[in-house]
Amino acid sequence: MVSDDQSSEFTAAVEQLGAGAASEPLVQRPTEPCLFVIFGASGDLTGRKLIPALYNLWCQDFLPPGFAVVGVAISPMTDDEFRALMRERVRQSSEVLAFRPRLWDEFSSSLHYVTADFQATAAYWQLAERLHEIDTEHGACGNLLLYLATAPSLFASIVEHLAAETVIEPQGTGTPWARLVVEKPFGQDRSSARRLDAAIHKVFDEAQVYRIDHYLGKETVRNILAFRFTNSIIEPIWNRHYIANVQITAAETLGVEHRGRYYEEAGCLRDMFQNHLLQLLALIAMEPPVGSYGESVRDRKIDVLRTIVPLDPAHLNNAAVRGQYSDGEIDGRSVPAYREEPDVSAESWTETFAALRLEVDNWRWAGVPFYLRSGKRMSRKLTVVSIEFEQVPHLFLAERRQHHIKPNVLTLRIQPDEGISLQLGAKAPGPEMSIRQMQMNFSYGEAFGEFPATAYETLLVDAMHGDPTLFNRSDAVDVAWRILEPVLEHWRTTRTAASLPIYPAGSWGPRLADDLLARDGHAWRNTTRLPRYVPPP
Repeated sequence: MVSDDQSSEFTAAVEQLGAGAASEPLVQRPTEPCLFVIFGASGDLTGRKLIPALYNLWCQDFLPPGFAVVGVAISPMTDDEFRALMRERVRQSSEVLAFRPRLWDEFSSSLHYVTADFQATAAYWQLAERLHEIDTEHGACGNLLLYLATAPSLFASIVEHLAAETVIEPQGTGTPWARLVVEKPFGQDRSSARRLDAAIHKVFDEAQVYRIDHYLGKETVRNILAFRFTNSIIEPIWNRHYIANVQITAAETLGVEHRGRYYEEAGCLRDMFQNHLLQLLALIAMEPPVGSYGESVRDRKIDVLRTIVPLDPAHLNNAAVRGQYSDGEIDGRSVPAYREEPDVSAESWTETFAALRLEVDNWRWAGVPFYLRSGKRMSRKLTVVSIEFEQVPHLFLAERRQHHIKPNVLTLRIQPDEGISLQLGAKAPGPEMSIRQMQMNFSYGEAFGEFPATAYETLLVDAMHGDPTLFNRSDAVDVAWRILEPVLEHWRTTRTAASLPIYPAGSWGPRLADDLLARDGHAWRNTTRLPRYVPPP
């Protein structure tokens, strides 16, 4: 339990960082105790995301009583060695609100570690015994939140062993409860995703399975629903009569770094589109849910995905573009080509950039193109949704050639500089009717002056609550793979230089991606801020 002195110390630390204390709780504290069991605890995700998120939650008294972490991995470690490793990762983390040694020492007493070979039956007997000991020590009442942070190839095997060696009771949704959190990617294609689903469902009911997509936990992504459905001036114009096109961009300046082996198998389409970008599209295009949580939101999202027009394999070049980065310069430093990265084939055909043109065939969106793109080694780190509205029906200033009225654009900035901006036309100062573009801008940091919960904080607490709203459902995963399968198959069987254009690192991707929009008379919006207007002398 967090003491008053501990809360005061943490609040003071946050205030020193210029954030101030939150006026309302970021999340509601779960009431049911549990053991949080991380399979693959020696991997990067645990130290980079999971433990920092849990530390933040503990400092704010948002973890339930009787909570403890049990890391499980093949790397030999004692409890104390695991705690020391996690301490260093948390101390260096940019996602930790304020690191305080005394607070860490108190939190780390709940961290435990079990060395185990995931393929060995005896390891699960040992795990079951250790879980019983830790449960007795902390009073977790037998509740288990199981997190698969291993290589995806181990998911099905781990689940099978959990039931076979009675680490958990199969098909149990009551008390004590067991819930399974599954990291992406969920399968490599539709058939492998279905096989994984079948293996998991032999042990867990669908209601127990939480397929995590960290994008859905981001504050600005969650705000899409609030922005759309709580503002009466927005919802009436959120349709094909007023919106010309929707663009979703997730650009990174980083390359594959140390993930070359994984990326060679996945590629950009599997890594970013099957989950993140299609989920963003669903949130933008969905109909109003009947409730703010549970199946209502997930029902409306799957409705959208089911109405996406299937891509025609015979005309994929007009709807899908891929690319691969060459060497170049980013932020003033030279970076290598993808084929020169560690663990990447010198003759690799893996795409590091992808762009799709999709259509949603329903009453609200018929005829409106949705453009999705993502890439590595791009010009800027940027994740945005741009809603471009139709031009006004009559330009009464059209006879003045120097006047060019641009369409209004609503931009939802997911990262960085989280916020919302609206591009409008306005008369510039002076005697003539000169129209200039200006922006109305809302920034989360400036407006609220506090730290938002990180995506993993939000999602982990939701899983402890048993709230599936922000997690992917089995049918949504299946439909997402159905949408992408024609593209994946076409790219797998097409290996020509023209089909995989090379783009220089530090650019906005291959020229073919620009042509994807130019055919419709549109262009990518590569920036979120307009140049500052300087009046003529």
